[in-house]
Amino acid sequence: MNFELEPKYLAIQQEARDLAQSIEPISAEADASSEIHPGILSALQTSGMSNLMVATEYGGRFEQVDPFAICLVREVFMATSSHLDSLFALQGIGSFAITKGGTREQRENWLPKIATAEILPALALTEPDAGSDLKAITTELVPSGNGYLLRGTKAFISNAGAAGYYIVFAKEEAGFSTVLVPADAPGVSSTPAPELIAPHVLGDVQFDDVALTDAARLGEPGKGLNLVLATLGVFRVSVAGAAVGLAQAALEEAVRHTRTRVQFGRPLARLGPVAQMLADSWTEIEMARLITYRAACYARTDPASTLHHSSMAKLAASEMASRVVDRCVQVMGRFGLVRDAKIERLYRQARPMRIYEGASEVLRLGISQKLTEEIT
Repeated sequence: MNFELEPKYLAIQQEARDLAQSIEPISAEADASSEIHPGILSALQTSGMSNLMVATEYGGRFEQVDPFAICLVREVFMATSSHLDSLFALQGIGSFAITKGGTREQRENWLPKIATAEILPALALTEPDAGSDLKAITTELVPSGNGYLLRGTKAFISNAGAAGYYIVFAKEEAGFSTVLVPADAPGVSSTPAPELIAPHVLGDVQFDDVALTDAARLGEPGKGLNLVLATLGVFRVSVAGAAVGLAQAALEEAVRHTRTRVQFGRPLARLGPVAQMLADSWTEIEMARLITYRAACYARTDPASTLHHSSMAKLAASEMASRVVDRCVQVMGRFGLVRDAKIERLYRQARPMRIYEGASEVLRLGISQKLTEEIT
């Protein structure tokens, strides 16, 4: 069992570090924005790193989308800018259903634009009354003439208002389906969502009798949940990677502070309670990194049947990140509370990670169910 990264992954990791370093001067400004930051978007486009989100056939870097590579990049990006991390991640989250279930025409039309970040995508799942319980959605496809009408409202959708298209999860007589809807289609509109504790490009999207044909379908009618689960299987573990990166950044901030801040005649890092919190944090980060890397490797070969590993990684890493960043604020004292200081930004950014892409409590239910199925 080799725990060292292969050269190709080390190269991708360094590429991500170079990009993160280049945007660091504008990271605080971007992370405070709930609109697409043009400087961050331009840097991502110039870097070419969005090509990790599609297969080589459509301008990508690997023959198939590689969850491990994505995980490594998000670990680096989140340590510097949540805005950069989100823009990058959504290029895959909002396009994988096309990769997995799109027609040749759909893939050729949209995926090359995803690879260059020429277009931003969005995945529209959540509704005002349906979050973790996706089967409670009310957005629907209604037969009309030779096609369908899409009706409903999606809430808290990342990239809403900035996306070039929406992949929409809707119900119909056959079950639950997914459709690809251009953002400029008649009947599509968006409004900004409420500001979050950590700013994010979010909005509510309304579909008012949007006329669609079979050409808009992704996958088979009634099989839309399969595409949603496939997306989660590949990208949920990348949230764990981002959480590890956030925690690592928080710990490094705390170490720099406690190594030089002298109290009671010695650096804070040499005081027993502080040393214990630093040691516990480093240990927990390394534990989360290992389970995350393992889950990402599983997702690389069989994301559907190993979703529980991705769920465990996301659960472990996001919960760890909250604990670690809280400790880091504590050991930095008043300096950890300064508005818009890096540690304060990380503190706010850590909290939503335990909710999006599967709330911790929901993940625990799924993990437990899988456990009881496997043990006889």
